[in-house]
Amino acid sequence: MKLTDFKVLTFDVVGTLIDFERGVLASVRRIGGAKAKDLTDDQIFEPYMRGRAAYPGRSSHEMANVYLSLAKELGLPDDAQSAAAFQRDVLEWPAFADSVAALKRLRKHFRLVAMTNADRVALSAYAHTLGDPFDDTVCCDETGVAKPDPQFFAYNRGRQAAFGYKFGEILHTAQSQYHDIGIATKLGYATCWIERRQNVKGFGATPVPEAVTTPTFKFATLGALADAVEAEARLAA
Repeated sequence: MKLTDFKVLTFDVVGTLIDFERGVLASVRRIGGAKAKDLTDDQIFEPYMRGRAAYPGRSSHEMANVYLSLAKELGLPDDAQSAAAFQRDVLEWPAFADSVAALKRLRKHFRLVAMTNADRVALSAYAHTLGDPFDDTVCCDETGVAKPDPQFFAYNRGRQAAFGYKFGEILHTAQSQYHDIGIATKLGYATCWIERRQNVKGFGATPVPEAVTTPTFKFATLGALADAVEAEARLAA
């Protein structure tokens, strides 16, 4: 099986293309001031994940509550102004350094589809940050559920079929074993794991999966995926 056998790349966005971990850390440490400066990454990530689990709604709204939950656990400023600042920061989370350029390269070879738990407002912000690379987008506002719910993937499969693409022509590309790689593989998707935390201990701000699933393809960066696609295309020319 080759990368160029596929016609559609579906992408997890937050964590694969958008560096939300860097965004969360920067925001908490700025808003938290002196009380936050000595906290380790995991000391921030753990209450962040508990807060997100408690407030799983639309990311363009509920992240203020996620911050308040986190702040109360860590003894950080928990006023409305701080929560609003965190919520604004969520919409400005940065792209990974290679995301914009790699997506431009990949778009020459594939239909690019966003598949994200972010809502439509947040997705619009992230798409803008990424240079508006997507030919199609699927988010929680349409599906009514969030990954790893199988219905999210079923919705996308049906949507792409309506555009004339066969299931076997789709390669799902993601960082999260918990939200994406495990369930997508189980459902029969070909998968490409972008292992953003390669050589870094633990799973960061992503829930720990029951098991690490072996994907169809694996790369450390999105740029490495683009390199591999271009190498295949040159051989085929």
